[in-house]
Amino acid sequence: MSPTLEKIIADPSAYPFDVTVLGPSKIPSPVRHHAFTPEGARVYMDESVPFIKELAERLGHEPSFERAGPHEKIFHDPSWTRVGILTAGGLCPGLNNVIKGLVEILSFDYGIKTIYGIRYGYAGLTPGGGVEPMLLNPDVVDTIHEVGGTILGSSRGRQPTEEIVDTLVRMNINVLFCVGGDGSLRCARDVAEECLRRKLSISVIGVPKTIDNDLQFVGPSFGFETAVAEATNVIRSAHVEAKGTQNGVGLVKLMGRDSGFITAYATLANPVVNFCLVPEVDFELEGPQGLLSALERRFASGKTHIVIVVAEGAGQRLMEGSAGVDASGNVLKKDIGEFLKNRITAHFKAQGVPCSVKYFDPSYMIRSVPARGTDAIRCYMLARNAVHAAMAGRTNCVVGTVGDSYTLVPIRLATIERQQVGLEGDLWRCVMDATGQEFYFSDDARNAMMAP
Repeated sequence: MSPTLEKIIADPSAYPFDVTVLGPSKIPSPVRHHAFTPEGARVYMDESVPFIKELAERLGHEPSFERAGPHEKIFHDPSWTRVGILTAGGLCPGLNNVIKGLVEILSFDYGIKTIYGIRYGYAGLTPGGGVEPMLLNPDVVDTIHEVGGTILGSSRGRQPTEEIVDTLVRMNINVLFCVGGDGSLRCARDVAEECLRRKLSISVIGVPKTIDNDLQFVGPSFGFETAVAEATNVIRSAHVEAKGTQNGVGLVKLMGRDSGFITAYATLANPVVNFCLVPEVDFELEGPQGLLSALERRFASGKTHIVIVVAEGAGQRLMEGSAGVDASGNVLKKDIGEFLKNRITAHFKAQGVPCSVKYFDPSYMIRSVPARGTDAIRCYMLARNAVHAAMAGRTNCVVGTVGDSYTLVPIRLATIERQQVGLEGDLWRCVMDATGQEFYFSDDARNAMMAP
């Protein structure tokens, strides 16, 4: 049973599928030329969630989420609404697209005039942050989607929830949009719950941002598709370098602290990869079933090059010591890329076998590029539905998707557990087929190498 399923079943009341609503919506919406979402409309989870059938059986009903979209009646009066937008955590392709989408929908659909861009994440909502907010309007955000990063800046680290809420009250902000990943959304949840505790009618809406694609129940994350596309270019370079020398090894480290989705998808998008290493799969380095032996067997089979793609969170137990924690309390990962580069080089040198390892770490280059293609479209759609949810008085939720439908997911449920690559699913099976790495780790390969 998955950890996520265990938590929901153990205490269903702690992980509701229904979104919190601040109060009845009585104000006619100013939005025009839209098909309004009926109150109570739901979207049922599909079988892309591995444990959906078991979850339905345990709960006694099919789990579903509120359908996102504009409402005919809204809760917040646009004439009195003051908005804050912040981006938190690491950079990700599409942040500026989301900011642009939020500002334009707030302005064009609801006529809201006061939109603050909060600088440097949650730090910008504390008195000690020392930075003034930006005033945003459609002219300010007109072309920001053409560049990477975020015009608002970002930061890591938790800030005092009480101070954040005090600032919202002082600035008369009644709608706050938080664009961030797991830790940032947990902070948004704390802010939303503190507002409810104080009986403040403030909507706190999250737009899920995780380049690792590791949030539950929200569908593909924005920036992920762009990251995979950028990673395939790096893999192409690693392949060229590996083939350019005798016993060449092209080693690429990609993002993925606890989940190997980028590594797995990039491997399939450019299937010249021979070994795909992800956090979900434990592997040995030494011994007959270790990675080094598998590399030996590939060279011994007559292959003249190897391409390895490794997620940053893979193989952590192989390295000694601790890398500590970051400002958000996340456990930092030890550098598996440098470790493998050094160990592979030393291993073949000790055997007197010529081997050239070319190492690529493109993480920050990938994080800083602008979103492209359908990824950019997804950013705008998430922003659009986040605005409609906020104006209808929803709070403590994020926007996600089930299939082609946009939904609202309680933050507590979206951050219940990091989503990981399912080792029994089609994705990982496809990776094994594309790389053929199972053969080099197997007894069949060992026997073949020893045959006369």
